[in-house]
Amino acid sequence: MKTKEDVWNIVNALKELYPDSLCSLEYEKDYELLFSVRLAAQCTDERVNKVTPALFARFPTLEALANADVAEVEEYIHSTGFFRAKARDIVLASQMLLRDYGGKVPGTMEELLKLPGVGRKTANLMLGDVFHVPGVVVADTHCIRITGLLGLTDGSKDPVKVEMQLRKVLPPEESNDFCHRMVLHGRAVCIARRPQCESCTLRPWCDHFAKNNQPLSE
Repeated sequence: MKTKEDVWNIVNALKELYPDSLCSLEYEKDYELLFSVRLAAQCTDERVNKVTPALFARFPTLEALANADVAEVEEYIHSTGFFRAKARDIVLASQMLLRDYGGKVPGTMEELLKLPGVGRKTANLMLGDVFHVPGVVVADTHCIRITGLLGLTDGSKDPVKVEMQLRKVLPPEESNDFCHRMVLHGRAVCIARRPQCESCTLRPWCDHFAKNNQPLSE
């Protein structure tokens, strides 16, 4: 189990490595981020960022999306995969935002989870990035894997369990940015199939490195 000092050392090392801990999804309006996160399921952020400009140009308002033909939305997002379910969720969520929330993205976990296609990961990201709620944890694949290797969690692959474990150890004011930095670190250094352990700044506090002192086998 990590000490508070270990946790802060990890947090501060990541801050130094990635001072700009921004979400890599590009958006201008709150609901655009909501739908971009939905599109990012089983898809890269890079691909989503290529798709959304045309989608939001064709449907520039929440009202336009709410009245959109689902089949037409499918055409715009086809390359993100699972496009039928994603298109349906975007249209239904747009309708619900207008009908139940006055066209605004709600700011509580309970309300966000009522929206079609929104799970805890999406809700936490919205609460952290849009509403700046302290203590939120976005347990994406990078975060789950790397925090398990570090020993910040028990190695569980269950997103909800990882979220709850990280909520207990991370400083609340740092947790949202920490999760964004985990994604950046997973892409740049702690790459799933070829981690750069020898050059990783987090080595001094990494359980995996301490046990193996060598990169993961492919």
